[in-house]
Amino acid sequence: MASLVSERIGQFFVDGHRLEYTEYGAGERWVVLIHGQLMPRRMHQPLARAIAGEGFHVVTVDLLGHGRSDRPLDPKGYSMTAFGEQVVALLDHLGADQAVIGGTSLGANVSLEVADAAPDRVRGLLAEMPVLDNALEAGLIAFGPMMFMARFLPLSITLTRQLTRLVPRGVVPFWAGIALDTLDQRPAPMAAAIHGIFFGRIAPSSKRRRLIEAPALVVGHPRDPVHAAADAAMLAEEMPNARFVAARSIFEWRARPERLTAEAIAFVSECWSSPAETAAAP
Repeated sequence: MASLVSERIGQFFVDGHRLEYTEYGAGERWVVLIHGQLMPRRMHQPLARAIAGEGFHVVTVDLLGHGRSDRPLDPKGYSMTAFGEQVVALLDHLGADQAVIGGTSLGANVSLEVADAAPDRVRGLLAEMPVLDNALEAGLIAFGPMMFMARFLPLSITLTRQLTRLVPRGVVPFWAGIALDTLDQRPAPMAAAIHGIFFGRIAPSSKRRRLIEAPALVVGHPRDPVHAAADAAMLAEEMPNARFVAARSIFEWRARPERLTAEAIAFVSECWSSPAETAAAP
């Protein structure tokens, strides 16, 4: 059982847009966790509490267009590069010189953007289910129809949102609540977010990824077409100080998180127990 830690909600602004975050614990050993596409930051609450319970200062953030942050209509605000800049702005706001940056799916790719753009700010990378070369087509198949519905059948998204809001989050299991929160979308910003994510740069190029020298733990899932395990294994091979951990299934970290959470805590501890090294110049 994780130790009880303090939890605080905060906000900051990027280009006039409000972003919201939650802090768990305290201290100068920072960890930032980033959600998956269209999902709220609350998805990382169990992991954040577990890591903070070991004495780290963990922050989960809603990127623009997600959770309780603002949802502008310009797709440019939803590029991977823009998301990376939002995370760096969060570090500046918190006064965190360095942090272990991690995330799931979209969050894993955003973590790579931060490591590419601001390597001196990254103490380590915790990347679960990165979406790279082997998964782009499946991602388009999965999210393309959602963008179409948001653009041309907006009532379907609005009705879904209204239905999900009828279900009290306190009476459903945690991950059912996360699914309901993910379905709580507004048509126009949802379409802009999917557009911006899939029609821009998905991640730094393989050449750039090979220059990322921060320690990295990469977690891949078997039999997951949108998050191909081959992408995670490839990323771990590309980065010189990375290692790959195979999840037993796409549900392991959600349904039986003990093993992977222990791996994450051990990795974060290693990152903060060793001296920071000079990062490669971008």
